[in-house]
Amino acid sequence: MNERAPKKIVIDAGHGGNDPGTSGNGIVEKEYNLLISDYIYDRLKDLGLDVSMTRTTDETLTPSQRVNKAKSFYGSGNDVLLISNHINAGGGEGAEVIYALRNNSTLSRMIASELEKAGQTVRKYYQRRLPSNPAQDYYFILRDTANNESIIVEYGFADNASDAEDLKNNWRKYAEAVVSAVAQYLGVSYVPSIDAKVHVVKSGDTLWNLAKKYNTSVNELKELNNLTSNSLSIGQVLYLPTGETNVTEGEDITYTVKSGDTLYKIAANYNTTVDNLKKLNNLTSNNLSIGQVLYISKSPQQDDSTNQYIVKSGDNLYAISKLYGVSVNELKQANGLTSNLLSIGQVLKIPTGKESNLETYTVKSGDTLYSIARMYDTTVSNLVDINNLSTSVLSIGQRLLVPKN
Repeated sequence: MNERAPKKIVIDAGHGGNDPGTSGNGIVEKEYNLLISDYIYDRLKDLGLDVSMTRTTDETLTPSQRVNKAKSFYGSGNDVLLISNHINAGGGEGAEVIYALRNNSTLSRMIASELEKAGQTVRKYYQRRLPSNPAQDYYFILRDTANNESIIVEYGFADNASDAEDLKNNWRKYAEAVVSAVAQYLGVSYVPSIDAKVHVVKSGDTLWNLAKKYNTSVNELKELNNLTSNSLSIGQVLYLPTGETNVTEGEDITYTVKSGDTLYKIAANYNTTVDNLKKLNNLTSNNLSIGQVLYISKSPQQDDSTNQYIVKSGDNLYAISKLYGVSVNELKQANGLTSNLLSIGQVLKIPTGKESNLETYTVKSGDTLYSIARMYDTTVSNLVDINNLSTSVLSIGQRLLVPKN
């Protein structure tokens, strides 16, 4: 552990409740702030760090309440790192990182660098002074949290249509960039998230053989990772096109277990189920060991027998595919569908031989993604991915897919 770096972390999801923050182009700041904060919280926990959050629900916090909440976890020492997550406005483009006057630029510079590697434009990292008193920080979350090392990350501009669309598609990738920077800064071992779809460069890797391995192109890899040359360095983290697997068609699909892996994460990444993985690998429990080699698939098999599912209000092909452990394309092919549109009462054929590790949960009064994630021993980011959510706000009666208990 780096001795100069904070060892305890507070994640602040800016705004909330009666204070929505900025909005535009389908982005409501308070909602994305919470999604990003939940993701970073879960990932830093995965890395074994001591981390807390100022808010885990859509609640209203005054500036003084927010500051007091932040200080309540670990106090006002310089061994605490506070990250306040926000979405910007004002017609600009790209990310900004603001750090407190009492701190140096090291962490902000590292976050900016990782965001650029993740493909986001970075406007600047900087400090801002209060006009009425230049000795103080402009933003209260920096000014009033002395002696913590406090920073604000603005991930993009909601009122810029291009930026907003980019945030909707890539907010997880940008949140993962912050996780990577924090891990480097603190000197802790960084294990990339399975959900981030990444490859850690090893000796002998080239963009050409990686493009072939992941069924993509060299140009797509370069564009996705903001690369200007074909040079790679050992240990470099490359982002991969989502939905791709790390196998060559026709080969047995295997996966080597890494630190932090679970059967659930591996199943979700490879569009299969925990039960299928256990059967294929003759597992009698969910326990895994680092370095263990799992078969994901030995040989694809076609099963023409089907079950039926009657479409209900709120259903979509994505949710139904997750519930039954099949892909959207399999559902469309089995039912002769040419679009993703469904109608209430429509009967769908479900290919059998598939068994999902998911069930449905109906949202009740007082529920939040955070409380439901804890109830089902999963993470908020997993619930967001499983249900293809773009907001953390829930409505009573809403049906969510959750891991089977």
